[in-house]
Amino acid sequence: MRDVVAVLFRQRRLVMLSFLGIFLGGILYRVLAPSYQAEMKVLVRRGRVDPLMTPTPTQPPMFEHEEVAEEALNSEVVLLLDEDTLQTVVKTSGLGAEDESWFWKLAGESEDERLERQVRRLGRKLEVEPVRKSTLITVTYESSNPVQAERVLRCLAQAYLDRHLRVRRTPGQLAFFEQQIVQARRGLEDAQLRLMEFSHDEGIVAADLERDATLQKMLETDANDRETRVSIAETGQRIQALQLKLRVLPERITTQVRSSDNAELLENMKAKLLDLQLKRTELLAKFEPSYRPVQEIEQQIAQTKTSIAAQDEAPVLQKTVDQGPDHQWAQAELLKAEVELSALNARAAATNSLLGSYRSSAQRLGDHAIQQDVLLRNLKAAEDKYLLYANKREEARIGDAMDQGGILNVAIAEQPTVPALPQWSVLSFGLLSFVLAGTASTGLAFAADYLNPAFRTPDEVVAYLGASVLASLPSRND
Repeated sequence: MRDVVAVLFRQRRLVMLSFLGIFLGGILYRVLAPSYQAEMKVLVRRGRVDPLMTPTPTQPPMFEHEEVAEEALNSEVVLLLDEDTLQTVVKTSGLGAEDESWFWKLAGESEDERLERQVRRLGRKLEVEPVRKSTLITVTYESSNPVQAERVLRCLAQAYLDRHLRVRRTPGQLAFFEQQIVQARRGLEDAQLRLMEFSHDEGIVAADLERDATLQKMLETDANDRETRVSIAETGQRIQALQLKLRVLPERITTQVRSSDNAELLENMKAKLLDLQLKRTELLAKFEPSYRPVQEIEQQIAQTKTSIAAQDEAPVLQKTVDQGPDHQWAQAELLKAEVELSALNARAAATNSLLGSYRSSAQRLGDHAIQQDVLLRNLKAAEDKYLLYANKREEARIGDAMDQGGILNVAIAEQPTVPALPQWSVLSFGLLSFVLAGTASTGLAFAADYLNPAFRTPDEVVAYLGASVLASLPSRND
């Protein structure tokens, strides 16, 4: 510490002069040429994605988060410091007119060289840095003129947005899709006309629906035809069975048998028996029992009694004979089955004819359905193409409108303003000048002391000459 202080003490005049010169020069520079810093902030966002030019409808983008990659921020920084952007700033902000020096005019500097030199100077003064952990980019510019600093950043913002628009946007999309949509409309009209002509010439509205309906009817008719054939076979078998039954079943049968006495005969026989008994009684009153007429009457009485007894033991049977019901039912069923068989045969013939008509109609409608499907596919393809180009044209129109309105993926989050105060205050600049003056003066003192070849202490003499010092006298400056 003593040696350091000794050096400063020996070089005190140099230290004082250099310190005062540097300190006063810094204060004078701050007073005469203050530095004003203008600032603006650029926001990089994902609020807009230009649609891809693909032959399919554009699907809306699905973003899981709004994170902006570091590459995107670096790309925007490069665009801000792009040479074309800086040239535009130099031309529009008036830096070129303010930097016209007589020295460069005498040196014969060309317009391009002057512009390039101004662009390089502007690039050195501009500070563009992304803000950590954000999607903001800070742009600052220092100048002794606060209005010029604000004007340079405002021109830079406009030039940057224009440059961003030219880089990001593909020109000529709207005109291209306008041309394509005219061709697509013509194709759509031609497809509609061909479909209308086909429907009018063939008399068909919806061939596939008519074909399906005809096939359904054909299937139903085929099922009815099969049922009819089954019914015909069943009825024929029934007729054969009924014919066999009619051969076996009797045509007439006894339907009623009644047993009863012959009342009139019995009454006559009893009356005759009574007369014979009366006659016998009269004859016995006159004649002997052995009298022949009496015996004949007794024989007649016995015969009459025998007849009456026999009549009582053998009653009269009455039988009623009628047509057999089984035979009659079989004959009626046979007649009914024959009539039904005739009707079923007629129905089978009509159903077979209708089935053939349905089959030929279904084949014709099938061919027409294929042709109509081809026309409908062409119409659908033409319609999809027309709608696609209409959608793309609308996207291009919206993109152009958004570009004209300045709706981009970047935005000026903080517009530059004219700084009211310089970047460094008098106190802070004074402190900085004091530190700088102290450091520089100290360094000059040590440098001057190191470069001075004179001996300053007896120890230096002893160390350099290797001889003893007998006496030393202090200098007037020490």
